[in-house]
Amino acid sequence: QVQLVESGGGLVQAGGSLRLSCAASGRTFTSYGMGWFRQAPGKEREFVAASRWSSTYYGDSVKGRFTISRDNAKNTMYLQMNSLKPEDTAVYYCAASVAWLAPIRRSTYDYWGQGTQVTVSS
Repeated sequence: QVQLVESGGGLVQAGGSLRLSCAASGRTFTSYGMGWFRQAPGKEREFVAASRWSSTYYGDSVKGRFTISRDNAKNTMYLQMNSLKPEDTAVYYCAASVAWLAPIRRSTYDYWGQGTQVTVSS
């Protein structure tokens, strides 16, 4: 069992930056595939980024602006978000996967956090 807690969301102007954190419980953090998803009002939950071992993946809409990273010693994953746009406004969720079959699919992930709100004003 893994518990995930996101933090770092907030209100930022377009062009600004935020760093989200996802703190994970458990002693096997390094073995999990980890991902970030987001969900805007009225829209489906969308893949943002994922990481396991040395592999990283990004959604097309965030490539070149967002960076996923992990500090395994702290059981924490991060999402550095730069050059934010109003369309990045959403609730951001972190997720953990045991099997890691398809990093960009929601169904891959076994555990989810409660989410943190990111609002980008124009």
